Amino acid sequence: MTHTSPHAAHAHADTHHRPQHQPVADDQAEILDLDAEVLAEHIASIAAWLPLDEEPRHIVDLGCGTGAGTFALLARFPGAEVTAVDTSSGHLHRLRARADALGVGDRVRTMTADLDADWPELGEPGLVWASASMHHMADPDRALRRVHDVLAPGGLFAVVELADFPRFLPADAPKERPGLEDRCHAALAHHDAEHVPHRGADWGPKLAAAGFTVEGERTITVNVEGSRDEAVGRYALSSLKRVRAGAVDTLAPDDLQALDQLLDTESPLSILRRGDLAVRTERSVWAARRA
Repeated sequence: MTHTSPHAAHAHADTHHRPQHQPVADDQAEILDLDAEVLAEHIASIAAWLPLDEEPRHIVDLGCGTGAGTFALLARFPGAEVTAVDTSSGHLHRLRARADALGVGDRVRTMTADLDADWPELGEPGLVWASASMHHMADPDRALRRVHDVLAPGGLFAVVELADFPRFLPADAPKERPGLEDRCHAALAHHDAEHVPHRGADWGPKLAAAGFTVEGERTITVNVEGSRDEAVGRYALSSLKRVRAGAVDTLAPDDLQALDQLLDTESPLSILRRGDLAVRTERSVWAARRA
């Protein structure tokens, strides 16, 4: 099934998950890792905000990708074990390798599963976390009901979603095609309306309809200046590659050419050579309890 979360993500991400604009699996894993690196502070703040009465002993991370949420939750709840679920065995392999390297491998169980098909046995977790994964479900209302049934009584379900892909360029960039990123996002929105119709949904009413009580909702504004983090350039490059894949059929030829110049790491106009990048996006979070 991120990104973000894509996951986030990237997100948006992002899709963590089953992203609709991804050339190859390695690109997907890279952007999930970068999402985790660049937005680590924001992911940790979401985990810290969750309205929990006591520390959960068992957590399920649905659509975990390469583990951005998994590792934030392991850090936030040092007594908990996490079951990390994803459709990609490659993502789970990376997650497992990192967990072992960090010395928390004994607290992580990985499961390969397609949540649009048969759900695996997940036990009775006190917390289920789904970051940038719910909008990729073929039938998200069914998935919400399944989470409700899986959760322990009184357990919490955290849904984290990106409004759309992050933005990186100033509005007047590049100088050859000012506003290029806005037009790319507009073209991508046209693609997503057909292929990812649940992106940007209001999950509050959907959670209530599935039997949850929504106990908290917040929006986190992300603005990470590129000058403070070298990874922002690589994150922008990977993200815009995915934007291109979804927008290529509807972008004007001049815009496509300008975008390709940004994505050409050998070009003097490469996005990696810019000093004015920032990561700008929003993440919305819903905390819902099973009565």
